[in-house]
Amino acid sequence: MEQLTVLILGAGWTSTFLIPLLTTSSIPFAATTTTGRTVSGVPTIRFKFDPANTPEEELRSAIAALPAAKYVLITFPLTGNGPSKTLIEMYNSTHQSHSSSASQKARFIQLGSTGIWGAGRTTAAVDKERVERELAEKRGGDPWVNRHSPINEANPRVIAEKELLELGGCVLNLSGLWGGERKPVKWIGRVAATKEAIKWKTSLHMIHGEDIARAVVRIVTNEEDKWDNGGGKGERWMLTDGFVYDWWALLAGWAEGEGGEVREQGRWVRELMEEEGVRALPRGMEMLGRCYDSREFWSVWGLVPLRAGVLNE
Repeated sequence: MEQLTVLILGAGWTSTFLIPLLTTSSIPFAATTTTGRTVSGVPTIRFKFDPANTPEEELRSAIAALPAAKYVLITFPLTGNGPSKTLIEMYNSTHQSHSSSASQKARFIQLGSTGIWGAGRTTAAVDKERVERELAEKRGGDPWVNRHSPINEANPRVIAEKELLELGGCVLNLSGLWGGERKPVKWIGRVAATKEAIKWKTSLHMIHGEDIARAVVRIVTNEEDKWDNGGGKGERWMLTDGFVYDWWALLAGWAEGEGGEVREQGRWVRELMEEEGVRALPRGMEMLGRCYDSREFWSVWGLVPLRAGVLNE
């Protein structure tokens, strides 16, 4: 079988944008899901990576049955020591006929989260404030965070990502995901249910599914082979659309509810502006906590985010 350009392990939400782009770009690919369901009109291969609960030979056999590809995109999170190494080594060792030299082994890309530059969801609630404070101190109090800034080393995803990086892989840490059915305006009732909750809302960083797909396609089709020259191999990238959104400003912009009624969140924001002495929105960067600077990825790979700055679609 001819080697594919991309093998997507775990065709979920991101793949609803990536698969159409790969298809229209005539890029050979295959994708897996745990059920073998069809995603964006494309049948997928049934595959589940669960090394902790799968006998080694059974896992090796399942990985060997996957098609050979130049790039393997891992969309699901790997955690702790071991899984990244197991997947990479088993895949490469079972697809050697398509890799005549070490330099031609499959290149692995892991999708991660920008939450690693903060306490993240995996940190216990009682430890979140401490972790955030420690990371802020390591940054010297600078609100700006880029891909080189200190990360939460205790995060299980960080441990797995570092293992993948050491084995020559690449990590794309994605900010808040939106696009398609994921509409930030729908989150209002969940994340801003009370005035007290809104009071502590600061910055928000987003990336649209279409721009994630464009980023992946640029990496796997780059003719200059930036992979070995500071673009992919061993590199961790931060992906946002280049905006630092202020939750207060967003909620104020979404003040109009059904039937033209004013949402209570809009009123609460106005009250908080008076109480906190905020004259206008958005608030200044010094008030927004972490502010992500993701310029480097877009510059190195020669891209510009196309779905930036507009979240109400």
